[in-house]
Amino acid sequence: MDAGLYLYGIFSEPIPPTVALKGLDSQPVYSQIVEGFTFLYSNAKHEKYLASRRNLISHEKVLEQAMQEGFRTLLPLRFGLVVKNWETVIAQLIQPCERQLRELFQKLSGKREVSVKILWDTKSELQAMMLSNPELKQKRDQMEGKNLSMEEVIQIGQLIESNLQLRKEAVIQAFFNELNPLAEEVVESDPMMEEMIYNAAFLIPWDNEALFSQRVEAIDQKFGDRLRIRYNNFTAPYTFAQID
Repeated sequence: MDAGLYLYGIFSEPIPPTVALKGLDSQPVYSQIVEGFTFLYSNAKHEKYLASRRNLISHEKVLEQAMQEGFRTLLPLRFGLVVKNWETVIAQLIQPCERQLRELFQKLSGKREVSVKILWDTKSELQAMMLSNPELKQKRDQMEGKNLSMEEVIQIGQLIESNLQLRKEAVIQAFFNELNPLAEEVVESDPMMEEMIYNAAFLIPWDNEALFSQRVEAIDQKFGDRLRIRYNNFTAPYTFAQID
């Protein structure tokens, strides 16, 4: 027995049945036009879905395959959204948010989201920083093996942290200078792990991705082995499809 409708995303144009997609529980994905909005959905077999890797990938894959078929303007819906019927969608989403939904479609038309995450090895950066700053290295070396006061520990710690921060900001600024001019909007998010120093999403014209990718590659070559860059050039625009 079906538990309701599992929703994947909202599209700006109808999607013909010839576009064959499979969603969660290997269920066929259908499109439904509701109040002028096209929803991609499948029949839900559960009232709630575990956010497992497999389920998350299945959800993302539906949207990405639709985009690959040429339906590029969409508002992705959060994972695990199950509704009882279309009346619920009208009452809880379309009626209270119709103006915002249409504004988002206008904003995202012809645009795509790409993301850049920058990681470095903190230990290697500390070593490189000391080599490039003999005065700081000397101060640190002079304190090794000594019983330091709390004030001295804080002082040397702050010096090391501030110099490391300067190196980090120099890396981020290089990406900022090259990439931000290509974007219509940029959203910076908190790093997802200790070694991640930058995490940003960019809203760019769809056809400008090749140039954006070249810029990312050029910066990567500039910094060599210092950085590991995670660049995602094909994803549903979750960052820029937020309803206030």
